[in-house]
Amino acid sequence: MAIPVVDFSKLNGEDRAKTMAQIANACQEWGFFQLVNHGIPVELLERVKKVSSEFYKGEREENFNKSKEVDLLDESSEKLENVDWEDVITLLDDNEWPSKTPGFQETMKEYRFELKKLAEKVMQVMDENLGLPKGYIRKALNDGDGDNAFFGTKVSHYPPCPHPERVKGLRAHTDAGGVILLFQDDKVGGLQVLKDGEWIDVQPLPNTIVINTGDQIEVLSNGRYKSAWHRVLSPVHGIRRSIASFYNPSLKTTIAPAPQLVEKTNQQVEQTYPKFVFGDYMSVYVQQKFLPKEPRFQAVRAV
Repeated sequence: MAIPVVDFSKLNGEDRAKTMAQIANACQEWGFFQLVNHGIPVELLERVKKVSSEFYKGEREENFNKSKEVDLLDESSEKLENVDWEDVITLLDDNEWPSKTPGFQETMKEYRFELKKLAEKVMQVMDENLGLPKGYIRKALNDGDGDNAFFGTKVSHYPPCPHPERVKGLRAHTDAGGVILLFQDDKVGGLQVLKDGEWIDVQPLPNTIVINTGDQIEVLSNGRYKSAWHRVLSPVHGIRRSIASFYNPSLKTTIAPAPQLVEKTNQQVEQTYPKFVFGDYMSVYVQQKFLPKEPRFQAVRAV
């Protein structure tokens, strides 16, 4: 069993209906799929790989080797339940970016620009597949017609781990937000998705973009598209690169199931997902990220 791989370029040809159906199935059955021929230039992706690797080696590796994760693993023979074997920074439009690695800022700015466009194309496909008006999900995440969504990029590296059986690269969780676009390492694996009670590897494929749906898409779709549990295993050999971009609502945005989908499923109001302010959801999520998601929805219903 492998997660679906979708040729995004076929949306523009005679295979459009088949491709739309593939994406609908992937969203409904997996919450994860890989895009090939997604329109982001391979030359740009190769530059992203290069500057990310140079950034980790030049600006992060030494500090990770002195980190609490390394110390904890050295000091104890027990499993580490509350840490991740991960080095991570987050890039936003308005925070401070690394400045020592040549080309890092320019390359990542260009990459984020392309990823955001791709995210909005993917949302349009979801709109159509769900029977929603064009632009519905984008508008919901942006709290209107403006450009108010949160768009962050998490640059992670998972170094080789001497005891991978005792610590996860990243513990199992669902993502809090909207649409997530991942550029993962094409050699070092480790990402897994929970499907029907079994952990399935997300196979490394060169220059693909992995799409997954977050908790807010689950709410907007009234449960048609579920956010999927996923985790990262610590690598034994090689450094795993993982660059995840999150198209999320702003903290002030109100999220609720699309009325069209509540009507179609003929549910009573109290059985649908709650209506809530995303900032309230995030307050709960940061405390419960690695716990079951259903109590999070219940908690914001009560706010």
